Amino acid sequence: MAGPKQRIEQQPVWVLHSLPWRETSLIVEVFSRDFGRVGLVAKGARRPYSQLRGVLMAFQPVLMDWSGAGEVKTLIRAEWQGGQPLLTGRALICGYYLNELLVRLTAREDAHPRLFSAYVEAVRALARNEPESPILRRFELALLQDLGYEAGLEVDGDSGEPVRPDERYVYIIERGPVRLEALEQEGADVALLGTQPLISGQVLLDMAAGDFSRTETLAQSKLLLRMLINHTLGGQPLQSRRVLKELQEL
Repeated sequence: MAGPKQRIEQQPVWVLHSLPWRETSLIVEVFSRDFGRVGLVAKGARRPYSQLRGVLMAFQPVLMDWSGAGEVKTLIRAEWQGGQPLLTGRALICGYYLNELLVRLTAREDAHPRLFSAYVEAVRALARNEPESPILRRFELALLQDLGYEAGLEVDGDSGEPVRPDERYVYIIERGPVRLEALEQEGADVALLGTQPLISGQVLLDMAAGDFSRTETLAQSKLLLRMLINHTLGGQPLQSRRVLKELQEL
């Protein structure tokens, strides 16, 4: 049952995805600061002289007004805020990866103000042509944490003791990092351990501090975060990840 009709004005948003609807309109998925992901009907947006044609672009800051009571609202007004260079090349594909994660993993009208800030920071860093891997790792970690998947990085999931930088850990979903030596002493299945990312304690501490400057941290955090995101996705593939892989192979 639909709730009361609302009118939202001057809401900062970023366009995540759009697709044609009927003859002249669009269905637009946006990520908003105060309302999370919102689905909007942009009526007439595909008409040649529509004021919306040059505004509903991905990776550009927009202020929007909308109204409605159902799952999909009606876009009333959109105003481009400017000041954001267009993404190109690999940065553009990385941006689509961020958008696909948000569309696939966030619920509509579930506010994530911290994640919104992390997204804005990531897009702006991509536009500045900063190294892509640290940008993606920081956003992936922010996404998982904001969705309630508290990736425990600084505390041993079994003993409750602080992670030691000179130890090796196996990250087990729902338990967190567990010291490899302790698992071996418990007689854990070696084959099972081989399917879990092996991570140094220093890498876990680097991730907790948001420091991805070391090569080892970038490499090991990529494996760990990919495992956690795949788990959250239920094993469903991401199209943008496939495109990135194909570009790397080329």
